[in-house]
Amino acid sequence: MIDTVTKIYCLIENVFDTYKVNYVNSNRVKSVPLDEANTDYQAIQEWAAIDGNNIIDDGNNIIDNGV
Repeated sequence: MIDTVTKIYCLIENVFDTYKVNYVNSNRVKSVPLDEANTDYQAIQEWAAIDGNNIIDDGNNIIDNGV
């Protein structure tokens, strides 16, 4: 079950390109691309549609993805 979702930005291009997903009662973290065909992406959208679930976007989550 998803606990939190955070938008991640590409360091080089400074654009939102990935979600970071943390799971309830787990150390598991997953990086999910912006791909509507991806089942993890779809799960994020369903989770975000539930009242009270919000995707974190503070603009400071930047990673160097090697681009």
